[in-house]
Amino acid sequence: MEILFGKVPDPPVTAAPEPVDLTDDTMQEHKNKVLMAMEKRNLDILVVYADREHGTNYGYLTGFEPRFEESVLVLHKDGTAFLMLGNESKKMALYSRIKAKLVHVPYFSLPNQPMESSYTWTQLLRHTGIKEGKKVGITGWKLFTPKNEDTSQFYDVPSFIVDGVKRICGQDAVCNATDLFIHPLYGVRIQVNANEIAHYEYGSSLASFCIYQVMNNIEPGKTELELADRLSAYGQPLSVQTICAAGERFSNAVVSPRNREICRGDRVTFTMGLRGGLSHRCGYAVENKNQLKEEEQNYLEAVAIPYYKALASWYSSIGAGVEAAEIYKKTEEILPKNIYRWELNPGHYTAGEEWMSSPFYPDSRIVLRSGMMLQMDIIINVQGYGGANAEDGIVLADIGLRKQVMEEYPQLWKRFEKRREYMKNILHIDIKDEVLPMSMICGLFRPYLLNKESALYVKK
Repeated sequence: MEILFGKVPDPPVTAAPEPVDLTDDTMQEHKNKVLMAMEKRNLDILVVYADREHGTNYGYLTGFEPRFEESVLVLHKDGTAFLMLGNESKKMALYSRIKAKLVHVPYFSLPNQPMESSYTWTQLLRHTGIKEGKKVGITGWKLFTPKNEDTSQFYDVPSFIVDGVKRICGQDAVCNATDLFIHPLYGVRIQVNANEIAHYEYGSSLASFCIYQVMNNIEPGKTELELADRLSAYGQPLSVQTICAAGERFSNAVVSPRNREICRGDRVTFTMGLRGGLSHRCGYAVENKNQLKEEEQNYLEAVAIPYYKALASWYSSIGAGVEAAEIYKKTEEILPKNIYRWELNPGHYTAGEEWMSSPFYPDSRIVLRSGMMLQMDIIINVQGYGGANAEDGIVLADIGLRKQVMEEYPQLWKRFEKRREYMKNILHIDIKDEVLPMSMICGLFRPYLLNKESALYVKK
């Protein structure tokens, strides 16, 4: 595969015009999948924790996530559910997509709000049906997967919740059950239906459109704040910290955009993530290599082109029936770790959160399947140079799922067709039939950010 740099037409603007809600059928499907997973694990009760940052497993069932308080959903194997909500979230019990009884828990409220209760914490837990003789799974938001330590009793949930459940049921009756939701092989959330694709495509395409606006408006003299103003999203919730940074990053430990002017020659990076996908770009604020420092003038050959070769390989290799370990292996062959110093997985699942879990690791036995939403996410770090990154997401859809999308969301299907045509016919990235780009800029990488006519592409 040969990578070229030259003039590339702009991609079609294919941002989704409006959000798509999850249907009642989809929400019932979520509940059924979780109940089936509980049955396989022989769990009587599932305790699902959520806070402002970690609410996607909880929201998978309730349809909402806590805005600033904490909350717990208690789900029984017969489908009975209880919502443990703080002072300012009590009203959400009326709007929950899963039928549930309200248990008011003042302890989940904000500091110094009224926390008096007629019941102790243990009594409140008992009000949800948690009692002796029940096997309980506790769900947080991450998997603990080190190979050199026993993590069977690790929980990423506040200790007073875990301790309270264990006091009632006994330690041996309690386990970490986060894997039921997000395990890269069997988690219930790792495959989505047509309605979920339409729901998540709104955020993914909007995030990519915002990044595209920055790509087209970056100029010397503009500030990070001015450019970051393009990263606005109609009030939609972010999945990550918005980044728009030039020159030296993290001075004074600041990670958000600053009132710093872009200077020609700066290293620049910008990121936006919404529920459904993240888009990220980085490169240099130059028109050509002559505007780089002398020691960086081979950036294209040393960093950007090898990176783009790995990117194109990822997109053209990904597909239903493909072994995830093969994607990892190909990435390492193109970008040897001792040179390009990447440490994380070359891609991952995405959904309401930016990074759910990842099937891409050296000894992975996971075979990719239809319905998986995946993020192309290879982060390299070559000493002496700025980075190279063009991160975006796709979803895999077999012929049956594609037909559903085509019939139920015809405008979405047209957007997918335009994006696929751009990747295949303009960038010459030969994606498989089942690869549907969730971003409108999949594969578009301009390493010289001030040269808005030119980008990298695969030689036909």
